Amino acid sequence: MAQTQSGAEGLLSLPALLHRNATQFGTSPAYREKEFGIWQGWSWAETEKEIEALALGLINLGVNEGDFIAIIGRNRPYLYWSMVAAQMVGAVPVPLYQDAVAEEMAYVLSHCGARFVIASDQEQVDKVIEVQDQLHQFEHLIYLDPRGLRKYDHSHLHEYSHVQAQGSAAYDEFINELKARRDKLDYDTTCVMLYTSGTTGKPKGVVLSNRNVIESARNSAEFDHLTRGEDILSYLPMAWVGDFIFSVGQAYWCGFCVNCPESADTMMTDLREIGPTYFFAPPRVFETQLTNVMIRMEDAGRLKKAMFRTFMEHARKVGPSILDGKPVGAWDRLKYAIGNALVYGPLKDTLGFSRIRVGYTAGEAIGPEIFDFYRSLGINLKQLYGQTEATVFITVQPDGEVRADTVGVPAPDVEIRISENGEIFYRSPGTFVEYYKNPESTTSTKDAEGWVATGDAGFIEEDSGHLRIIDRAKDVGKMADGAMFAPKYVENKLKFYPDILEAVLFGNDRDRCVAFINIDLTAVGNWAERNNIAYASYQELAGHPKVLGAIQEHVEAVNRSVAQDTMLSGCQVHRFVVLHKELDADDGEMTRTRKVRRRIVEEKYADIIEALYDDSATVSTRTEVTYEDGRKGHISATLEIRDAAVQPVAPHKVAAE
Repeated sequence: MAQTQSGAEGLLSLPALLHRNATQFGTSPAYREKEFGIWQGWSWAETEKEIEALALGLINLGVNEGDFIAIIGRNRPYLYWSMVAAQMVGAVPVPLYQDAVAEEMAYVLSHCGARFVIASDQEQVDKVIEVQDQLHQFEHLIYLDPRGLRKYDHSHLHEYSHVQAQGSAAYDEFINELKARRDKLDYDTTCVMLYTSGTTGKPKGVVLSNRNVIESARNSAEFDHLTRGEDILSYLPMAWVGDFIFSVGQAYWCGFCVNCPESADTMMTDLREIGPTYFFAPPRVFETQLTNVMIRMEDAGRLKKAMFRTFMEHARKVGPSILDGKPVGAWDRLKYAIGNALVYGPLKDTLGFSRIRVGYTAGEAIGPEIFDFYRSLGINLKQLYGQTEATVFITVQPDGEVRADTVGVPAPDVEIRISENGEIFYRSPGTFVEYYKNPESTTSTKDAEGWVATGDAGFIEEDSGHLRIIDRAKDVGKMADGAMFAPKYVENKLKFYPDILEAVLFGNDRDRCVAFINIDLTAVGNWAERNNIAYASYQELAGHPKVLGAIQEHVEAVNRSVAQDTMLSGCQVHRFVVLHKELDADDGEMTRTRKVRRRIVEEKYADIIEALYDDSATVSTRTEVTYEDGRKGHISATLEIRDAAVQPVAPHKVAAE
């Protein structure tokens, strides 16, 4: 039914949606970008002209149907236009992570065989030039920002605005060719190719069709009643499927406005100015904002602190119920309204969340305390479960059925089944076409009936129909005594504390669990400043006795909480170490979407893990690091290992599992 509806409307591609938007509501805002402190804007009619000029310029430059065009840079309207222009000429856009190092880019560019690259600035141009000798198919590079590029060899280097100008000048020559290519596009045409984060190996190119993108966008927009009156802030990596579906798929289906911040440094300011109505962020963003709130409250006066604590305690008690429209007593409603005037409203304004109607988080599990904090303020924050291979949506949370411990019910037109070993499978209109140049992985992930293996373990609650995720299927194991080992459950509880940035739990096939912990330099640095504690580096602060003592308190509090879960009580942390460096994507320890590469971390820090299990009091280690300019170096440290108090686990509970 869904395919028939979209097909009947003739909306079989992003260029078709663009033309509808430009024709039916051409004067409505399509894009805004803050540049030099001023918001610039483009209507849908203006956007269509910009994209058409670029598409003509790409044909003029020699882009053929089926070519791959890599797009690298921060969120800018021009780069979003590049994706649609690429499809308009029959090419395939391939957005890359802008913070990827040159070697990572070389793999993707070589794997997809990109003949053309559109890059945002000198930094990205330099990365491509650095590896161009490895890219035998590479021909032309288009850059957006000309600063610093005047003296470069321009034989294969072209300014974005010049490509558009040349396309406009050649309008009569190429417009019929462009129309012919555009008219060929259908539901089975490739819309975009997005690379996986590569948690277990080399990234894979996920081919998504127009059917995948448009059906997913339509279904999700109808589910949350999105309209063209929405405002979103597009700041997440364009190479990530979440940004593509929110900032391109849904934006083009609904016709709402995409707002791009001036830079990562101004993102929070720009967020407050826009006040989006529809917002998406991974848990890390919400965790960081909550950390900043708590830091500010530590610096506040006694009266403000008391007022904040009093009203937030009340908000946690009744806020979610009020948000979900459940019955709440008159006095509680009145007190909440007073709290909204004095605390919740001003806090939401400060965060930029005053207008949010629908908010989502996904990617990693969010700590339940963090999730409840935002919902208690009256922010309709929900969780979804998705993958690149699903064009995001597998499950979503309906309004009024939002819980921290589940990820909701199957999204519209999505089927879910759980295998005997607990792995989650799904099929839907968003199911990817294939992994590019990787038929073996395609076959092992998607069967002949269209069922896709997620690699995650979970179960569907019988009474509610909601899906609960336990962990990555490959990460769920057993302790030596047979108790379940699910590291993410404990890690998320640890990361609730503002001064813990990251945690990695070990314990599979072992008699006890141990943990690595990264401190949050912003939160702990602020604490050190307030307490007149001097430090010269992350390493020095991470090893400070008072910092270790505070982390130990958090670990022991989490142990008390974990002990109450009969299924996972064996996952309490017996010993831990605060690492001497942050886990970093540049060092291969995390993906670009900040997912820990467990196997790599386990191998790289094997000496520290061994010390945690052999009861050593300290461990000396030497670690290779990558500096911002790409150079390699080493840092050495002697780390203190701490024991944490654990709660007794009843033997019969473990045996029952």
